[in-house]
Amino acid sequence: MVERTAGPALYTIAAHRGFADALVAGLVPRYREGDLGLARLTLLVPSSRAARTISEAFIRHAGAAGLQGLLMPRMVTVGDLDLDEALGNLLDPLGASDIPPAVDPGRRWLELAALIAQDMAEAGDTPLPGRARLHLAREMARTMDRLLVEEKTPDDLLGDAVLDRLGNLSEHWQRAIRLFARVQARWVARLAETGEVDAATRRNLLFDRAAKRWRATPPATPIVAAGVTSASPALARLLRVIADLPNGAVILPDLDLQMSDAAWDELGRAGAAPEPRGDIFTARDALTHPQYHLKLLLGRMGVAREEVRPWHRSGIGAAESARARAISALFLPPEASRSWVDLPADQRRLKGVRLMTSANIEEEAQAIALMVREALEQPEKRVAVVTADRGLARRVVQHLARWHIAADDSAGRPLALTAAGRFLGLLAEIMADGITPQALIGALAHPLVRAGDAEARRLWLRSLRAFDRALRGPAPPAGFAPLRHIAAEAKVAAWWDEVEALLTPLLRADGEYPLAEALEVLASVAESLAGESVWAREDGRALGTMIEALRMQARACDTRIDPRDVAGVLRDCMDEIAVRPPYGSHPRVAIYGLLEARMARADLVICAGLNEGSWPGTPAVDALLAPDILRALGVPGAEFRIGLAAHDLAGCLGAPEVVLSRALRDAEGPTLPSRFLLRVEALLGEDLAKDHREATIPALAQRIDRLRSVTADYPRPAPDPAPAQRQVPISATALDRLLGDPYQFYAKAILGLSKLDPLGADPFSDPALRGTLMHAILDRWHRARAAGVGPVPLVPFAEQALAEEQVHPLFRALWQPRLIAALETFEALIAEHEAQGRVTLATEISGAMDVAGVQVHGRADRIDRLPDGSLAIIDYKTGRPPSAKQVEKGFALQLGLLGLIARDGQFEDKQSGQFVKGEAAGFEYWSFGRKKGEERFGYIDVPMKTAGKKKGVEPHDFLPHHETKLREAIARFILGTEPFTARENPDYKGYNDYDQLMRLEEWVIRLTDAGGDST
Repeated sequence: MVERTAGPALYTIAAHRGFADALVAGLVPRYREGDLGLARLTLLVPSSRAARTISEAFIRHAGAAGLQGLLMPRMVTVGDLDLDEALGNLLDPLGASDIPPAVDPGRRWLELAALIAQDMAEAGDTPLPGRARLHLAREMARTMDRLLVEEKTPDDLLGDAVLDRLGNLSEHWQRAIRLFARVQARWVARLAETGEVDAATRRNLLFDRAAKRWRATPPATPIVAAGVTSASPALARLLRVIADLPNGAVILPDLDLQMSDAAWDELGRAGAAPEPRGDIFTARDALTHPQYHLKLLLGRMGVAREEVRPWHRSGIGAAESARARAISALFLPPEASRSWVDLPADQRRLKGVRLMTSANIEEEAQAIALMVREALEQPEKRVAVVTADRGLARRVVQHLARWHIAADDSAGRPLALTAAGRFLGLLAEIMADGITPQALIGALAHPLVRAGDAEARRLWLRSLRAFDRALRGPAPPAGFAPLRHIAAEAKVAAWWDEVEALLTPLLRADGEYPLAEALEVLASVAESLAGESVWAREDGRALGTMIEALRMQARACDTRIDPRDVAGVLRDCMDEIAVRPPYGSHPRVAIYGLLEARMARADLVICAGLNEGSWPGTPAVDALLAPDILRALGVPGAEFRIGLAAHDLAGCLGAPEVVLSRALRDAEGPTLPSRFLLRVEALLGEDLAKDHREATIPALAQRIDRLRSVTADYPRPAPDPAPAQRQVPISATALDRLLGDPYQFYAKAILGLSKLDPLGADPFSDPALRGTLMHAILDRWHRARAAGVGPVPLVPFAEQALAEEQVHPLFRALWQPRLIAALETFEALIAEHEAQGRVTLATEISGAMDVAGVQVHGRADRIDRLPDGSLAIIDYKTGRPPSAKQVEKGFALQLGLLGLIARDGQFEDKQSGQFVKGEAAGFEYWSFGRKKGEERFGYIDVPMKTAGKKKGVEPHDFLPHHETKLREAIARFILGTEPFTARENPDYKGYNDYDQLMRLEEWVIRLTDAGGDST
């Protein structure tokens, strides 16, 4: 072991050396003691992830040195709340017994929410909803921790520095600060009652206890703090003590010793006020600079930058020393960066660094995966992908899987996005919002449901699919009764009885009830549906731990919550937990977040997602304390995190090979390049930047999935089924489709395909729902009148029918008033017609006829007997009825076809056995809409060339016109051999349900004109 020199033992490892490997390369010869190895050495590291990274570096060093084994040092995380126990005899546990225990973070969160509610009630403020109150409590806890780390007490909020600036703030900030101060005072009193302290306070006390003990009695064994960059005052004091120990040392990552004194001073005060009681942070401080937090740490340690010595050992995979000089120049503060103008090209060049720009985030992920795939072809080459964008990381993982490269995102996934988290989230949505079709099917079809038994899941899914098919369309009314009716129609009533019994506990009456009880219900229902599978994997274990801890704390705090807030609160809790993958991924590939990447090193480092808002992320402004107040308190502002992100990038730039990647567009739209990337391009200049551009990989990424073998153009579909397959009946509503777009008729009538409605379809955009309801109401009203039960006013009858139908409340609110207004008009018209001798014969009656051996069938909404004995065919329309011009062109043939059925066939009412047959002379559309130029709802339109109409079919030609069209269609398609050509008549504005089936977009562009043929 080397002898101790005068002054504090402070070192820094330059970025190009690779922190973990260089650290180990220097620690082993310094502190190894024969057979004991490094067992006597204690390493203080910033996180458990750092401890793992350093352990891997020790293993690599032992392998490279040919050692059979190596006793590694004890590694202790400085943020450990049980630091006294972790340090063992270095810090007598009994000596720390007077330090109060830390309050559980979950209990603090819930108690703060209760204190907020209590304070607002006493102040006469409007109470916050449950989720908003809990969210505010979480923000308040973060702000408290931020102040505690900086050793700020509640009294500091009442100091002159804060009070002097309070009056300059907006009313919003003043209310927020006052609320925070009052709740914080209540919380301090609560901690005094329980004899506990906040976790941040306990850490500060432990740091001070260790510093005091080691200063008085230096440990006999060496202690080294490695990679710790937190600038909290208590930790800074401890680091200073460690640096002064005979066997101690502090080793910092990437402290820039090459920066000039002028540039160092340009960073700002960094905690050092020029005069007593002056501001230690100002708005001009360069908080976004990667060296700022290190300057703050050195200042709080009482150490000058000149006292820090460089660490001369290099690790495996170190880059050239010129890289460190380039990194230093890259991040110079504004005034100092003027020196770029005089830098020669060889000092501006970033050898080994490539710049890659992709068109979108998907191409970026593809390009990164290609780079990883290419690098793995070289034996022993290690690759790390570092990104703050977890969505991009997941895309990279999926692209690597196509080459069977198992790479896991070590930053983890939010618990809410895992299988177990999504499942519980769906159940929570049912508890919060009731049984919506989307949440219901999503929960019941979840892969975890009945996952433990393959046969049971097969039977479950068979019943679920039948129920799903019947459920599609507009959302049914709330409650189990409509769903029970749907299950009976789908012939899965027994299966639904089981489901209903399982889900019933989720539905509670309005009003708050214990959060612990809600969690117990959710866990119980989840287990009933999925068994132990819900807790079996790593995400399930994390979910179970979270629920159990939250349930215990909620019961202890007697937290109550409205069921409508359960889903949101649970989602907020799950978003705070990252589920990291188990071991088993590729040994030479790692995907890191920014925190996980610290200290890590690889031969190729790909820094991805270098866009503003991602790397660096958007600074999160404190929700309770204004930036000016934070400066007055001596607490770094939100921009401080940008400086940490810059330091993370500087560390990544030290790798032998580096790729800086961004996408021009992400999932939300165009992106702005990261300020860090812009500095790289500015340092290089246009000429040098061209040499650093990566062009090959992005080009391959664009072509890998797009370059396919040349195939023939897909022809315009024109199926030609066999004669036997053509023998299908024609419905009155399908004739115009057969003539306008024969392919649609073919798909529906011959193939038997129909549109699959979405779950919970929007009732306002679905005219079929409105039409079905109105047809049913008018049919029942006419039948009630025909039964002779006395006068039956239409409007009250319709209102009662709508109530019985239990239509969606939004439908009733938005559509019922206008439909009722139209019904009032219809009732008046019917009374007027009856006074003239017109009689309603039948409603909702089906009929058929035979034409050349082909059955033609249809349903008439209403058939009236006119005073002259002829029939009137009526069709109800909740929207705009077809025009006379559309009828003339053969695009709306329903009414005429029904008239032909009345003349050449017959209608039969299955309920009453009534038959209707005769010559039809009247054809009317009764529309629920408003006629152009009129205010009232409801009117009659005649689709013939009558008085005032310039286009259409003459009344005496109406039925012959339809008969001609019908026989033409039968001769061409049903009895003939003409193919069912897609979009044969471009003017036909029919349905587009079959556009995907006919692959419309692949051939329609080749049509040269309305009658063009692409075949």
